[in-house]
Amino acid sequence: MIEVVAGDITTFRVDAVVNAANPSLLGGGGVDGAIHRAAGPGLLAECRTLGGCAPGEAKVTHAYGLPARIVVHTVGPVWQGGAFGEDATLAACYRSSLRVAGERGAWTVAFPSIATGAYGFPLHRAAGIAIATLAEVMRTDGRVARVTMVCRGHETARAYEDAVADLLE
Repeated sequence: MIEVVAGDITTFRVDAVVNAANPSLLGGGGVDGAIHRAAGPGLLAECRTLGGCAPGEAKVTHAYGLPARIVVHTVGPVWQGGAFGEDATLAACYRSSLRVAGERGAWTVAFPSIATGAYGFPLHRAAGIAIATLAEVMRTDGRVARVTMVCRGHETARAYEDAVADLLE
């Protein structure tokens, strides 16, 4: 099951929260900064031990002050016009995040809209890739039972709701 809500991902009570991180994993702006602030200094300390993360990959930490059990950090692609593998890298973010969450026993996972903020990925294109990839992985893997797309703002939520509707047609 995939649901879409507008809200603050740092407040969701789920097994795993996905962080749209930068390659250093050491915090930043947007969702990444909010997750680091809400989790507290333990998250930064643990992230320093991970050696960063390449785009499309995912790494796991404890959630510290968040109401989740773990944080899955993934690095989205910087939009460069679409001719540099951005779609495949974005799909890999969702695929690898669900894989590592499932490996850690997470049944419920909250995702932000990866790469659509500072990284400039077009929102509707990203939503379509995200929902199609999540549905495929959940259908074939089966370890994660529920995904919540937690969107900052109603415009973002509408884009993901449209992508869910398109998938159901």
